[in-house]
Amino acid sequence: MHQESSIREPLIIGSKTYHQITEDIARPIEGKANKYWYIVFTIAVCAFIWGICCLSYTVGVGIGAWGANKTVGWAWDITNFVWWIGIGHAGTLISAVLLLFRQKWRMAINRSAEAMTIFAVLCAALFPVFHMGRIWQAYFVLPLPNQFGSLWVNFNSPLLWDVFAISTYFSVSLVFWYIGLIPDFATIRDRAITPFRKKAYKLLSFGWSGRARDWSRFEEVSLVLAGISTPLVFSVHSIVSMDFATSVIPGWHTTIFPPYFVAGAIFSGFAMVLTLLIIMRKVLGLETYITIKHIEYMNIVIIVTGSMVGVAYLTELFISWYSGVEYEQYAFLNRATGPYWWAYWSMMTCNVISPQLFWSKKLRTNIIFTFIMSIIVNIGMWFERFVIIVTSLHRDYLTSSWTMYHPTFIELGIFVGTIGMFFTFFLLFARVFPVIAQSELKSILKASGSEYKKIKH
Repeated sequence: MHQESSIREPLIIGSKTYHQITEDIARPIEGKANKYWYIVFTIAVCAFIWGICCLSYTVGVGIGAWGANKTVGWAWDITNFVWWIGIGHAGTLISAVLLLFRQKWRMAINRSAEAMTIFAVLCAALFPVFHMGRIWQAYFVLPLPNQFGSLWVNFNSPLLWDVFAISTYFSVSLVFWYIGLIPDFATIRDRAITPFRKKAYKLLSFGWSGRARDWSRFEEVSLVLAGISTPLVFSVHSIVSMDFATSVIPGWHTTIFPPYFVAGAIFSGFAMVLTLLIIMRKVLGLETYITIKHIEYMNIVIIVTGSMVGVAYLTELFISWYSGVEYEQYAFLNRATGPYWWAYWSMMTCNVISPQLFWSKKLRTNIIFTFIMSIIVNIGMWFERFVIIVTSLHRDYLTSSWTMYHPTFIELGIFVGTIGMFFTFFLLFARVFPVIAQSELKSILKASGSEYKKIKH
């Protein structure tokens, strides 16, 4: 019996030509922004300004403006820091790892995911810097020569590893993102009408000519950077997890943290990419390039990483019981049934139970359902960090120092401000830079365009 293999669904729909792809990608940059863009941008800028006001107040008054206390020294600041670093994780994964595996579906989403990485790391960096209290002395985290004074950085501290890991990650991601943009800057340069625009994009495109030699070097550099970035995907969040794992606090002192944090970061990162892409495909009219198929593939990644996170939660519970350490057992019992039980069960519901709904093809190809789910996943991942940090600290070894942590209006304002900052930068990026890599899309048009997928009998 002869059986035909099914043809994969196209990744570019609507019979597009090479010229139409250029027109569609260049339109948001060359034309005027639509009303949706202005509405979202105004909301984002207002949130950003509120955040700046709250940060200024913190610098003026001191960290006492926050709800952190003697027992819960780390709270919203580090929760938000780890959350933002996690969101920045998917960008490099989509670009580097999927490039090395030659996955075609990454091509419509990698540019936005890389930009998201850059902006998320910038948002994350604000929290530890301001948590220092004396922000004007933040340079002490750098390995400085002794002429600066007798204080030398502690190379045994995981907080210093963070500085190195995150700054390396940020630098490599920035270079990777920018190099990918060069051919597209050249396209916009050649289409520009006004002298200022022509000059600006000429500078940005580094004299790109589009000759075979340019393309050859471009592809070589992309592969080298992808190779450098891939270990960074795993190392950055492993090092962030060691902020906790190298301590002796029950609930933190565990070897499962590095892989569990990496899986969680990919999980929350993909959810944020979905949130952004679903908004963007509507606002910029890119439905023919960011298709239902792309959204389905990303939802499959969310099922896999969500299940990994669920296994990690259950492993933690099992090990706390199996270890026979009463303090460890109490830490987990207190998480699930103590005063912060609502945060623990919110985390479990959002991260473990809700992604399993994507096993249904009908739900994982539904745009509105996916959008709601992507937000739920990121709420769940925020709760995960909150549960790890606050519930492990608020019940100390001494009953006399047991306390509750309550965030203040200022902390809430700073967090909302970073979300505003992230969306402000992202929306500006969407207006100035091409949000999809045209050259990469054109390279798969004949293999994955709907026009070429038609079966001729």
